[in-house]
Amino acid sequence: MTIRVKFFASLREQVGISEQDLENDGVGTVDDVWLAVTDNQVMPANVLIAINMEYVEAGTTVTDGDEVAFFPPVTGG
Repeated sequence: MTIRVKFFASLREQVGISEQDLENDGVGTVDDVWLAVTDNQVMPANVLIAINMEYVEAGTTVTDGDEVAFFPPVTGG
């Protein structure tokens, strides 16, 4: 299973990479993807997640060929 993982803005700086291909048959959910790519770091609160450009929850199942993107929370005023 190959999953393309992307990090944006401050998450990219926190994790130290902008994107990575994850090849792992043990990955089942977005949570698993985060843990595998970040070496078991805790996911920050309110992270926005998209699979194939559609927003999802952290427990959403991933499949071969998916693109998973992590975005920091958006603030504004």
